[in-house]
This record gives sequence, C-alpha cells and structure tokens, in this order.
Amino acid sequence: MQTVDFFTPIVDDAFDWGRIAAANAFSDVYAMGGRPVLALNLVAWPVDTLPLELLSRVLAGGQKVAGEAGVAIAGGHSIDDPEPKYGMAVTGFVALDRMVRNSTAPAGASLFLTKPLGLGIITTAIKRERAAEAQVAAAIETMTALNASASEAMVEAGAEAATDVTGFGLLGHLRGMLAASGVAAEVDAGAVPFLEGSLELAAAGVVPAGTRRNLDHVSPGVDWGTLEEHERIALADAQTSGGLVIAASEARAEILREALERRGVPAHEIGRTTQGPPGRITVTGRIRSR
Repeated sequence: MQTVDFFTPIVDDAFDWGRIAAANAFSDVYAMGGRPVLALNLVAWPVDTLPLELLSRVLAGGQKVAGEAGVAIAGGHSIDDPEPKYGMAVTGFVALDRMVRNSTAPAGASLFLTKPLGLGIITTAIKRERAAEAQVAAAIETMTALNASASEAMVEAGAEAATDVTGFGLLGHLRGMLAASGVAAEVDAGAVPFLEGSLELAAAGVVPAGTRRNLDHVSPGVDWGTLEEHERIALADAQTSGGLVIAASEARAEILREALERRGVPAHEIGRTTQGPPGRITVTGRIRSR
C-alpha cells in the first residue's frame, strides 16, 4: 500500500512539526491494518528566507518518528517554495486477509475513537497566540503519537472496518465510512474525548477555516439533537494526525477493548452503527466540559 501527505507548519517548533508530519503520513497505512516500512521525504522550502539549519530540524523530527515506527527514509525530493511544506510518501505492507477497509462496517457495530478531538482548534489557537502551554504540549503529544498500537489491536480483534481521523474531522471521515458501508450511526456526544480547553476556544470563535467547511459539508447528513453551534464545530474539527475510528461487531468489540487496553491505547466507545440511510449520523447527548 502507498500513501502520501504533507502540509504547512502547524506548530512553532520545527522539530515537532517534522514529528507530527511523519506520524500523520504513516496513519493511512495503520488505518488499513498495515505496517509502514519505507518513506520518501517531500520538502518545499523558501531557501532565501528561512535557514537550511531550520529545515534540518524538521527532517530530524521526521527521522525521529520514522525510527520509532521502524520506517526507513530512503531519500526524497525538495523544491524552492515561498511557503514551507513537509511530509512523506509512504510504502507499507499488509496481508490481504488482515486488511481493514473503510467500506465494510456492519450495522450494530461499536465505534471506538483512539485520540481526542480538538487538534485543529488548538493549532489555530497557537497561530493566534491564544493557546496555553499545557494545551500546546497536549496537542503535540497527541499528534506525534503513532496509531501503530491501535492498528495492531484492531487487527488482532478482527475489527470489521476503520478509518483515520484527519482533515475532514470525526464526522466527515465517519460519514465516508458509513456511506461506503451502507449503514448509519448514532454518536454519543458525551462519550467523545476532547483536548482540554478546545470546547471553550471553539465557543470563543478560535476555529480553523477547514473546520467550518467540514461543518457545512456534513450538516445535511447529521441530526444534531440539542447541540449548540460551538459543540457542532468541535465535533467537525479538522484534525492533523488524529486517531482511528474502529468499527467492531458485538462478537469482536470485547476482544478489541481488551487488546486496546493491553497496549495502553486510551480508546473511547463513542457510538454504534445502525440500519438507516447510508452515511446518516444521529448525535445524542451533550458534550461534557473538559
């Protein structure tokens, strides 16, 4: 399997940006139950305005996470560009009988989310100098955490379907999986984990443009229940290097819970798939303040 991802800086520290970009690039492979093995760096850099020593820190961050993942970086390609960008093209392997798809979720499956939401809101707060140090640290820790253990757990449990949560947000990626699988879902807003302070930032209007586009895109297919606008925004928040959403039928959900717990993955059960219009999402409850 092959995948590619790159983006502009989302945190101030160059080394952390490299770490985040690498973890994000590997995520699609993990979401399919695969193992990334080889990567090529992709770099766009304004050579006349930013020192190459700073680029070396970005690449060192990528190398650090690649080493943690057991991935060899075999070179790459760079161009001169007014806006810096970094990411990777990644090659991985998976046994066909163990591949996890995003189009095979059955009705009645439990939905597990393996990382908290709010990354887009927090990184926007960083750019606007509205983020507390603890919020920045929590966001970086979340984004640099590999989805490898969650992937191993879902393969061990024989989970029926999964997708990673990135730019289209939780509801956008979930909707895509549901539509492809021919099922609907109920999501308990109170069970969804969020980074501390992200809900308050959303209420204050610290929201990335991508998140607002996500909200506009998913809203026609979502029954929001009693959620207020900032709560809807939080559920639609665009993520970078987010977690996995894993669908596991009743027979496999308990095995998955145990496999995740054994690996120290703090997964949350956020809802269930249901019979209904493909892609339809019904949100129940209210988001608990974090």
